[in-house]
Amino acid sequence: MGNASRRKVSSTLPDFPWDTIAGAKATAAAHPDGIVDLSVGTPVDAVDPLIRRALDDGASFPGYPTTIGTTDLREAAAAALTRRYGTSELGTDQILPVIGTKEAIAGLTSILGIGAGETVVIPEVAYPTYEVSALLAGATPVRADSTVQLGPARPALMFVNSPSNPTGKVLGIDHLRKVVQWAREREVIVASDECYLGLTWEGEAYSILDPRVCDGDHTGLLAIHSLSKVSNLASYRAGFFAGDRDLIAELLAVRKHSGLILPFPIQSAMTAALNDDTHVDAQRERYRARRDVLKAAVENAGFTVDHSEAGLYLWATRGEDSRVTQGWLAERGILAAPGDFYGPAGTKHVRMALTATDERIAAAAARL
Repeated sequence: MGNASRRKVSSTLPDFPWDTIAGAKATAAAHPDGIVDLSVGTPVDAVDPLIRRALDDGASFPGYPTTIGTTDLREAAAAALTRRYGTSELGTDQILPVIGTKEAIAGLTSILGIGAGETVVIPEVAYPTYEVSALLAGATPVRADSTVQLGPARPALMFVNSPSNPTGKVLGIDHLRKVVQWAREREVIVASDECYLGLTWEGEAYSILDPRVCDGDHTGLLAIHSLSKVSNLASYRAGFFAGDRDLIAELLAVRKHSGLILPFPIQSAMTAALNDDTHVDAQRERYRARRDVLKAAVENAGFTVDHSEAGLYLWATRGEDSRVTQGWLAERGILAAPGDFYGPAGTKHVRMALTATDERIAAAAARL
């Protein structure tokens, strides 16, 4: 059996979306005043000195770190969830650090033993890695935003994302309660991606682990949290799972064997970041100011901004194909992500990130 007949895993996956916008990027880059790249939500502001000191302190440790993470880190994560987001109290056996949440999400379906013949529910407009998670495991992704759409189906896993990437939509408490109740009745695991929970601009967003959502019972629930956005730690690959003890134990058991270990200096930095809210509050206000400037400019230019109550993006439309809108923006030196990255229901929108410097956001506003 030669190599030619070997199935390539990559062939089961969609094209990597960011590889498809090279043309628009080149057009935007040709602008005389330079590109304003709003396509990827990558932080641009400084890492707080408090976090960098903790990274440096952790760098002196020569031994192997543990997959489960230090007790200090898990205590800090549990306390931060309750303090910042009002979750019910979590034990240290309900937290598991991960090497950035993209890796954690991509591998989740497989690690949970879900595979061929089973379905994984993802939002209709969604972060692409949920679909990838299902496909890597050989499971079937199904797009649905309400349990009613699923009828009598019994999926194995359901991804929920509130606040949403890319739309910034926030799911209300009644919706989340219904999801939890529906999933419990069918023994469906709910994985709630809450990476943008700390960046809510209008109304209130809720964790799946909030007692008002789950009545203090974490059975079958996993919350996924990242420090990339709230603490500018995208380069550190710092995230964690929280929730159901048994699911955390199972993820830990498999991840231990796989060597999916967060480096010790990063664990040290994460602990400091989770114990301090001052830098988080300061960063939120930076994004709030950029959002005010960009949203006004986008709306004045004739766009409609839908949802976008939270998160780091404006979900904007001119009622036309997203690639046409992307081209129009690129001619003005602005690069946005086309909505088709996020599913068939996103084809009329573009996603514009707030993660550019004040100067670049002002430049985008002026060009619009």
